[in-house]
Amino acid sequence: MSPEATVQQISTILGVSWASGINLYATILVMGFMHNSEAVVLPAGIDYVAHPLVMMAAGAMFCVEFFADKIPGIDTAWDGLHTFIRIPAAVAMAYGAAEGMGPVLELSSALIGGGLAATSHATKAGSRVIINASPEPVSNWTASFAEDFVVIGGVWTALTHPYIFLCLLGLFILLAIWLLPKIWRGIKKIFGFIFRLFGGNKSDTKEPQEEEP
Repeated sequence: MSPEATVQQISTILGVSWASGINLYATILVMGFMHNSEAVVLPAGIDYVAHPLVMMAAGAMFCVEFFADKIPGIDTAWDGLHTFIRIPAAVAMAYGAAEGMGPVLELSSALIGGGLAATSHATKAGSRVIINASPEPVSNWTASFAEDFVVIGGVWTALTHPYIFLCLLGLFILLAIWLLPKIWRGIKKIFGFIFRLFGGNKSDTKEPQEEEP
């Protein structure tokens, strides 16, 4: 395999993994469309995403996610459910995209793909929890449309311009390292406020002690 082909395969593995953690169904649709239109040739272990049945299923679920992802509260529940869908799917596709590289690299690709998908998923889901704390829905819609655009553009870049994508992915990883601790602190503050709001102050529920004579 030539160095260019190796870089392209690495970009495909990482691109599929990263994008799946944000929007799995859009990722499959873009990959399948580009393969069927012969804009790119996907690795043999992952070209099944271009099958009409897979495309139909991904298209139907993308329509559901398109609306669910733009409703505050529903989007967070949807992200929570898809923790068990996006990451395993990314692992499977990363493993398939590494077909022909040998069992060691295939397994390594699956592990890295799962970790990268978990990172992008956590960044998206955590950001949404904080955005949902805002009473207006505009920021939620803006974030959702931006995520759809980034996934579509990111998958296209990973498949057609691997060097550019790998540079952008490096920037994303640095951003995630900086952003995730801040997101976690913000989520703890939000849930802490909710618990105080509905749980009340425990000290207020204690019965006053009788004074000794």
